[in-house]
Amino acid sequence: MKATVYVTIKESVLDPQGNAVQGALHSMGFDEVGKVRIGKYMELELDTDNRAEAEERLRAMCEKLLANTVVEDFRYEIA
Repeated sequence: MKATVYVTIKESVLDPQGNAVQGALHSMGFDEVGKVRIGKYMELELDTDNRAEAEERLRAMCEKLLANTVVEDFRYEIA
């Protein structure tokens, strides 16, 4: 199975990297860009055919390593 994990900074947390990218885009003439939030994208190959087990394991991976759940949210898709 292939899993895609998206990790983003929580809305209530400031995103200085996103603000820097927004400022750079504006200075390059892309004034239509509003708020920018930076995140992480990961693809994982899972060696299982059991979808429920894959979801349980993915959640554990995200909570233990892939996301800092104090300041980040995560979601995943399994294909």
